[in-house]
Amino acid sequence: MNGWILAAVLVLVTGVGATLWGVAGGPLRRRATAQNLCTALACPVLLLLAQGYGRPAYVDLALVLAVLGPVGTLVFARLLADELADDPPHARGPTWTAAALGAAVVGAVAVATGPGRALVKLLVIGVLLVGGNLIASRALAGGMQEGRGD
Repeated sequence: MNGWILAAVLVLVTGVGATLWGVAGGPLRRRATAQNLCTALACPVLLLLAQGYGRPAYVDLALVLAVLGPVGTLVFARLLADELADDPPHARGPTWTAAALGAAVVGAVAVATGPGRALVKLLVIGVLLVGGNLIASRALAGGMQEGRGD
């Protein structure tokens, strides 16, 4: 077991495990926030495992998750807007922590990868991961409803 795999296991057990517990029960606001954070933490785990095992296919899975995770959260935010409006979730601390973790993992893996096409793919994943997580979290908190005109 190398350091990359150990870091992946650490993030998987502490971060993803806690968010799966949050998705499993509790009020709607906690479940919606936990779903968003789970996808934001699973993507860095895939990047760490890709580096640890030397499997570039895991990077492609991380790219798909970085695109579809925030999209799924935005769909939930739109469909559950009425229920979330009564008691909107506010998770600035966990959201910024997940964004910082994603940026740190992308940076570390990018340094280990070196220049080339793989580096560009990692940087795209980092932008999608951090930006998508922050936008989806803001949408859950009701921050996107001012511009709808409803």
